[in-house]
Amino acid sequence: MPPAKSASGRHSLVIVESPAKARTIGKYLGSGFVVEASIGHVRDLPTGRKDMPEELRKEDWARLGVNVRERFQPYYIVPAEKKKQVAKLRQALKDADRLYLATDEDREGEAISWHLQELLKPRVPVHRLVFHEITKSAIQQALENPREIDEGLVKAQETRRILDRLYGFEMSEFLWKKSLGRSAGRVQSVAVRLIVDRERERMAFVAAAWWDLLGQFQTGARENLSAGLVAVDGQPVAEGKDFDSTTGRLKGDRVLLLDEAGAAALAARLRSAEFRVTAIEVKPYTRQPAAPFTTSTLQQEANRKLGFTARRTMNAAQSLYENGHITYLRTDSTSLASEAVTAARNLVRDEYGADFLPDAPRTYASKVKNAQEAHEAIRPAGTPFELPRELRSSLRDDEFRLFELIWKRTIASQMTNARGRNIIVSIEGGGATFRVSGKTIDFPGYLRAYVEGSDDPDSELADQEVILPDLREGQPLSLQQLETKSHSTQSPARYSEAALTRELEKRGIGRPSTYASIIDTIQARDYVSKRGSALVPSWTAFSVTRLMEEHFSSLVDYEFTAQMEDSMDAISRDEASNVEYLQNFYFGNHAPGLRALLDDKIATVDARAICTFPVGPGPDGEPVNVRVGKFGPYLEHGARKATLPEGLAPDELKLDQALILLEQSQASEEPLGLCPATGRAVYIKAGRFGPYVQLAAENEDEKPKNSSLLPNMRPEDVTLEVALQLLSLPRELGPDPASGETINAFNGKFGPYIKAGAETRSLPPGLSVLEITTEQAVELLKQPKARGGRGRAAPREPLQTFANSPVTGQPVRLLDGRYGHYVTDGVTNATVPRGTSPESLTAEQAFALLAERAAAGPSKKKARSTRGGQSGAAKKPVIKKAVTKKATPRKKS
Repeated sequence: MPPAKSASGRHSLVIVESPAKARTIGKYLGSGFVVEASIGHVRDLPTGRKDMPEELRKEDWARLGVNVRERFQPYYIVPAEKKKQVAKLRQALKDADRLYLATDEDREGEAISWHLQELLKPRVPVHRLVFHEITKSAIQQALENPREIDEGLVKAQETRRILDRLYGFEMSEFLWKKSLGRSAGRVQSVAVRLIVDRERERMAFVAAAWWDLLGQFQTGARENLSAGLVAVDGQPVAEGKDFDSTTGRLKGDRVLLLDEAGAAALAARLRSAEFRVTAIEVKPYTRQPAAPFTTSTLQQEANRKLGFTARRTMNAAQSLYENGHITYLRTDSTSLASEAVTAARNLVRDEYGADFLPDAPRTYASKVKNAQEAHEAIRPAGTPFELPRELRSSLRDDEFRLFELIWKRTIASQMTNARGRNIIVSIEGGGATFRVSGKTIDFPGYLRAYVEGSDDPDSELADQEVILPDLREGQPLSLQQLETKSHSTQSPARYSEAALTRELEKRGIGRPSTYASIIDTIQARDYVSKRGSALVPSWTAFSVTRLMEEHFSSLVDYEFTAQMEDSMDAISRDEASNVEYLQNFYFGNHAPGLRALLDDKIATVDARAICTFPVGPGPDGEPVNVRVGKFGPYLEHGARKATLPEGLAPDELKLDQALILLEQSQASEEPLGLCPATGRAVYIKAGRFGPYVQLAAENEDEKPKNSSLLPNMRPEDVTLEVALQLLSLPRELGPDPASGETINAFNGKFGPYIKAGAETRSLPPGLSVLEITTEQAVELLKQPKARGGRGRAAPREPLQTFANSPVTGQPVRLLDGRYGHYVTDGVTNATVPRGTSPESLTAEQAFALLAERAAAGPSKKKARSTRGGQSGAAKKPVIKKAVTKKATPRKKS
């Protein structure tokens, strides 16, 4: 390790990405080191022309931030939210006699180090530090073996960033011009295509039904077993795999298809038959433990076992890594360092015994396409490994559960195989064959520590065994009961986050470290929503996917997207030219590039055709279609239109349902009657968010008055009288004797309630907002407010707590406020962007949001404009972001 301080008493500056990582590393270094965080990237491409210097804004490439005319030269700026941190790093560097860049050892980390060097322009020696775990020994070893910045990795990262900018900006602009979607992205579009393809399979699926029998048998020793029918008179009975999923028909005629009547007749015939065991087949099995975790398999297993989203998994893993508990979390390698293997084997011997330890260490080869193998697998950091029980009190719940998962998987990977026997018993009688399977575990091996896909290894171990009675061939069995059972084929399951991650990895598309952000993005852009754990595509996703398939097929070709990763690896090894690659992609070589395709398609793409999806013919023969419009999807049948209900998945829309929606929509054009007070028509309408009543506007400039139906109120039960009562809300009930304030009754977003001044109370079940009396409201106001009710609620627990703010020294917390989620450091509050799920927010994003909000200064009050002496609508003032003054093109290496 270099000396703690130089003769001049100056220190060494170490820069990492995050404050948490800085604190952990700082614990292992002496007083001669100052550890600071860059808080992620310090430079990036501009977001548009507005961020470019005045003299460059008129350039045709300025909107891209990449000079496509000059060897794809990128133009980098320091974003406004990063200026304060950059200034802090510059100040820290003034008192340093050497600089250590200790960002992550991957393309992004290498690029951050390169940008820091370019931006800070240090006049002292610069060293690149890399380590796979944040432990004292790993940091000491890194300090003793520094290296130079890997220009190949930087070039590969920059090429990917430029390509993603060209793809994203150009395709997104095209989609906007055609009113087809919100954005496009290289991996994002392919992920959406996978999800849409699966939905198409579900839409084309035709269900099939079949029947069979379940027999309850008993031995002479009164031991019971259940067996299912598999054959009749030597002919196999149909099961799910025998049906064609697109026609619902049997694939062949070799199997027997039983219907309900046939199954009942067979059961009647067999009840008097004699049964005996005709075959017992014993098949020994051996199961090997799964490899240690990669980024992808950790996301998949945490989703299956813990119910974590990919983002939630990565957040917890990032915290564990930064605090020195696990090795680097972005890896596609399944290998372990020799000292880690030794540590795991020692724990196996100590915790489980020598019988569970194989004679030689286990090794694992990665099966991932395009695996880089740059790091170890994800494992507990250091040696010996920390035990989960020792960390229980110091880790947050998500962190502990994930650490325990990683610890068990790592230990199990160095344990012996599980051994057992599968037993298949055939029972025959009356020409019918029944079959039952059992399983015994002779030696649990690694299952004692870890069972894939289960939370509780001990209970899963018991569940894995299916014990059968002691049987022998020829043994007679008595039939106790025969039950006819119906079955139907199931449509292909939608992708879960785990399944999508597995599919992307299998195809070599993207990198596992990016899957969480991809899944976040496609949900934020309303291409995909979640129903339970399933990812459901929207009709907009169908439109964008159709556009890409029909007009930009190469851009969503699965092989093209996978091959790009190979190209980036080749660029990182200086085996390929990054400029040539970008030139071919954007301008084309032997085939048209992206720019030529866009110029050609802008005039030829028929957006209406792309956004039209047939449902079936109407009663008059005219087609019923789904149309994707500017304000969402709707049904169209000739001149009739109907809004599609929110949350209705594409595969759930059938022709009969579409016709009902169209009828209801047409009925909503007929008024319930006229309002006696105004003479205007009153309607019952169906909207995206449910049915509502409407009072027609007096003229075209006036907005009609709407009112939602009350909970449990059905549209067919709404009369003109009820509609008028709903439209009359809020109701003025009278004064509150206690406060003198007027009590009003409302039908709010979260249900009916009353309000008197600042006091509010939700209406209990059984008390209608249309019928509540002043006396009932007064009694309700006398009652204490329910915790979490309207008005001033009890302080809420934070959804997440991050590290202490470098500005206030207080913990940064994520809270759920009245107007949505926000982060706070005790002084500054910053709203979380719409579409960002609370579990997906990272500490880095939270710090950046607070920095950006603090830089913007105090909130400005809305100014009320007047026109012609009359008060107009309040207009939001335009606050321009500061444009970076100093920005530099990418320095050529």
